[in-house]
Amino acid sequence: MALVPDPPVAVHFDRFVAIDWSGAVGERQRGIAVASADRGSTAPRLERPDHRWSRADVLGFLQSLKGTDTLVGLDLGLSLPFADRGAFFPEWADSPDDARALWALVDRLCADDPHLAASSFVDHPDASRHFRRHGGRTGDLFEPGRGRLRITERHQLAQGVSPVSNLNLVGAAQVGKSSLTGMRVLNRLAGTIPVWPFDALPRSGPRSGPLITEIYTSIAARAAGVPRGRSKMADVAALNGALTAPAIASEPVGDIGAIDDHRSDALLTAAWLRAHADCVDLWAPAALTPEIACTEGWTFGVT
Repeated sequence: MALVPDPPVAVHFDRFVAIDWSGAVGERQRGIAVASADRGSTAPRLERPDHRWSRADVLGFLQSLKGTDTLVGLDLGLSLPFADRGAFFPEWADSPDDARALWALVDRLCADDPHLAASSFVDHPDASRHFRRHGGRTGDLFEPGRGRLRITERHQLAQGVSPVSNLNLVGAAQVGKSSLTGMRVLNRLAGTIPVWPFDALPRSGPRSGPLITEIYTSIAARAAGVPRGRSKMADVAALNGALTAPAIASEPVGDIGAIDDHRSDALLTAAWLRAHADCVDLWAPAALTPEIACTEGWTFGVT
């Protein structure tokens, strides 16, 4: 069972990466953006700014971080609800017992899906009973309304953001497809980069090397004072206003030309990660039990 690490005594990271993700069909995704910030207060930067990323590209990028002291935030749900029903997929005999087994199951059932997509999983006769899919195809075990939430998502509601169930695959706000495709990437990273809080880490926190966490870019936007409903910034002036807010304390970006909300989300959240990685409370939320740590996981930044 995964251990919940005590807060690191001193954060060892010297680079902070935020990845805005996409679960859309196709090889190269306009919705994927990768940004990084170095320790200190220098402006964050886009990684390969002229490149349209694929999920396979991001997997290769993450693999290249082995041996570096990099904190990586992935903007997707790293797991599915478990605590409320004692299972990811009640009534399915093959429902996994923990998150790593879930990642392996998704990757195995989607082995023939190109570009690390997850269409085969959401269409699986047992799994599909739990999802809300396009075309009015709502599974008989999908919980009405918002859908099932993880414990961390219930705490997100209390912090003033509006999470959507990872079992919901419909609508602009859904992150279910992103979550499932991200699980395929995480399964292929097994044994190379630890993932917080799923992996058994030293009680004092990781001392060297990279670490992956789950992020929610709206939390970074709220911290920067961006009002609800305006967190999707598509101009440099708005981004710079958020970067230079006291809670982020970053230098503004320069003349980087036109940006979209995916790139601004990644840039702001990379700077936010840098500013908050040494906040001890964020590494030890009171509700994060060992059971939750190995099944549902947690979103960094949620208390």
